[in-house]
Amino acid sequence: MGEASREGGGEPPPAPRRAGIPSWATAAEPDPRRWWALVVIAIAQLMVVLDATIVNIALPSAQRDLGMSDANRQWVITAYTLAFGGLLLLGGRVADLVGRKRTFMIGLVGFAVASGLGGAATGSGLLFGARALQGAFAALLAPSALSLLTTTFTIGKERSKAFGIYGAIAGGGAAIGLIAGGLLTEYLNWRWCLYVNIPIAVIALTGAAVFLRDRPERGRVSLDVPGVLLGCGGLVAIVYGCSEAEPRGWGDGLVLGLLVGGVVLLGVFAWWQTRARHPLLPLHIVRNRNRGGAFLTMALAVIGLFGMFLFMTYYLQTVLGYSPVRTGVAFLPMVAAIVVGSTQISARLLHRIPPRFLMVPGALLASAGLFTLTFLTAEPAYVSHVLPAMLLVGLGMGLTFMPVMATATSGVAAHDSGVTSATVNTAQQVGGSIGTALLNTIATSTSAAYLADHLAAAARSSGTLGITPAVREGIVKSGVVHGFTVAIGAGSAIMLLAALVAGLLVNGRPAKQGRIPAQDSTRPADAAA
Repeated sequence: MGEASREGGGEPPPAPRRAGIPSWATAAEPDPRRWWALVVIAIAQLMVVLDATIVNIALPSAQRDLGMSDANRQWVITAYTLAFGGLLLLGGRVADLVGRKRTFMIGLVGFAVASGLGGAATGSGLLFGARALQGAFAALLAPSALSLLTTTFTIGKERSKAFGIYGAIAGGGAAIGLIAGGLLTEYLNWRWCLYVNIPIAVIALTGAAVFLRDRPERGRVSLDVPGVLLGCGGLVAIVYGCSEAEPRGWGDGLVLGLLVGGVVLLGVFAWWQTRARHPLLPLHIVRNRNRGGAFLTMALAVIGLFGMFLFMTYYLQTVLGYSPVRTGVAFLPMVAAIVVGSTQISARLLHRIPPRFLMVPGALLASAGLFTLTFLTAEPAYVSHVLPAMLLVGLGMGLTFMPVMATATSGVAAHDSGVTSATVNTAQQVGGSIGTALLNTIATSTSAAYLADHLAAAARSSGTLGITPAVREGIVKSGVVHGFTVAIGAGSAIMLLAALVAGLLVNGRPAKQGRIPAQDSTRPADAAA
């Protein structure tokens, strides 16, 4: 045992260390470099989160440049989120097996390389592949980052502050991506939305080598290959089925086959996890009432959030004619609201009130903000509709994301911290992937039906004169906005469901202000409240 060799013979033996907790986490003084470590983790996590949306504003330019169809354009986003979400559980287990710091650094290098390939893409297929590769390396990076945060900050008040910053990044990073995407697209070109990750990764890699510390729990976990195949296969089938529903229709045989097959695969995955010697996702992690409620709340909340980012980007650019930079700046109030909600409200209250007292009001505020957007028309309405909606959604997400992440990772054995962190990120990324595909399908199909009806009516009323270009353009814009508002309305309803889930399932107590120990590794995590 490494702890058997001590400097000096006259010193009293150190206090016994609980299984699964790093030695420095039980020392009298916390890691003195922990705040610099938080900076490194925050930089890396910001890169991962903003990359899910940084291409949103660049998407119209990339679509024109590479000749992508409207039906396929979503794969620039979905390829990333699907690979990310599908491989996160594997990435979390890899972090537990080989060490969180090492996995973190490997993820940074791979993410930078994939970003370079995407920026240099000469066709849509190469861009889709590079985005999927980004997602695969992000699946290594994100769970190791969150588990490093969990094991670094173990004192209640400091933990709340650290998770407040992390929660602000989780919610605000997507909006920051839209702002950065606008600046890069307008003043450089859409390719720099991918190239920009390279210097960010280099900075984070240098900081990781200097400031991060970790003690990997070697020999305690093993890879569950059947679980990887079943879990990833089920998630891919469901998201692909949602995306194919747009051109084919929900009743199409392929679509139904993909959706049913995905559900079956996930069912078999859940069964296999009860039989596997080293399960990819130990079920005691999700059986915990508070943790399971946090996972589900995250997934539902992100569905509505990602749909709003996609639709508002196209609304501001294609309907209102905003430039990429102006579109990005239009999202700034949301970023500010997320930061305030996460760092100034949630972080200050989490150790005083139960987490659901933050999650439920947060989800309700976000739902109200999304509902406000259902009244949009083709006429300019930023001040009257978009701005109030962004403030409500931003504040709501700031109140929601921070306590969700803190609750989901609380009281977990160190050797399960990677896979638990991965499950949080899986809920976020798969929710975003399904939300983008599902809501995009609702929007495009609703727009198509609107256009067919109104163009036919206009043709009948115009008689032999035909529809004028101005009338046609007005109908097309109205049809696009109608599709957006219907899809956003569905997102608002899903956000209400997130509030209901948080209120019914999450019944945890306020976080304690003292040191928060990891769960003892010999006891199932679902035994703890």
